[in-house]
Amino acid sequence: MAETDIHIDNQKKPNLKRPAPTWMEDVRYGRSLSVEFFKRNAWLLMVFVVALLSLMGLRYKTKTKMEEIKRLRVELQRAESSKLQEKAAYMSLIRETEMKRMVEEKGLGLEFQEFPPYQLELIND
Repeated sequence: MAETDIHIDNQKKPNLKRPAPTWMEDVRYGRSLSVEFFKRNAWLLMVFVVALLSLMGLRYKTKTKMEEIKRLRVELQRAESSKLQEKAAYMSLIRETEMKRMVEEKGLGLEFQEFPPYQLELIND
C-alpha cells in the first residue's frame, strides 16, 4: 500500500507553466524600449524634456522672485519705521520752534534750557 501512495504522489505533480511576461517586466528588462521605440517617439520625448525643463526654470524663477519680494517687504518696513521716527523728530522741532516764537511774541522772557534742572540742597551749619 505504501508503493501506491508514492505512485499517486508522483502523478500529482503540479503543472508549472510560466506566466506570460507583463508589460512592466518588458520595460524592466528593456525588451519594449528598443532603439526603434526611441526613433518613433523622439518628437514626443523632446516635447516632454522641454516641458520638464521649462517647468523647472519657471519654478526657479518663481522662487527667486518670492525671495526678492520678501527682501523688499523687509526693506519697506524698515523705511516706514525710519519715516515715522523722522516725522516724530520733525514735529517735535516744529512744536519747539512754535513755542519759542510764542514766548518771544508775548515777551515772557523764558529761555530754553539745554540741561535738566538741578536740585539744590540747603546745608544747615
